[in-house]
Amino acid sequence: MRWGGKPVYLCCGHTDMRKSINGLMAVVQEGFSLDPFADALFVFCNRSRNRLKILEWDGDGFWLHFKRLERGRFRWPAEGESGAMTLDTNELACLIDGARLEKKLSRKEVWQRQIS
Repeated sequence: MRWGGKPVYLCCGHTDMRKSINGLMAVVQEGFSLDPFADALFVFCNRSRNRLKILEWDGDGFWLHFKRLERGRFRWPAEGESGAMTLDTNELACLIDGARLEKKLSRKEVWQRQIS
């Protein structure tokens, strides 16, 4: 994924993945006192750390990127560390790819592909 040099705000702890664009915008505004219309990426993860959502404003609408891991987990900061953490896009790529690397290192493969 290409996001240029946008700042990345990581929501520490877990977020309810049933939230869509409006719900995540409310978390950004109320929880972090940030503007969801900013030229930035806002990243959220579920309690099991196997699903990730990225909220992005592109100037005329919102993008909601979603990733669901079939095996492995994202390494994610606990809620007590802070409300939000700032990363750059390279660090975000490492966070996303880290789950892929962890899966390869444990040598577990997804054998059956099915929709659940």
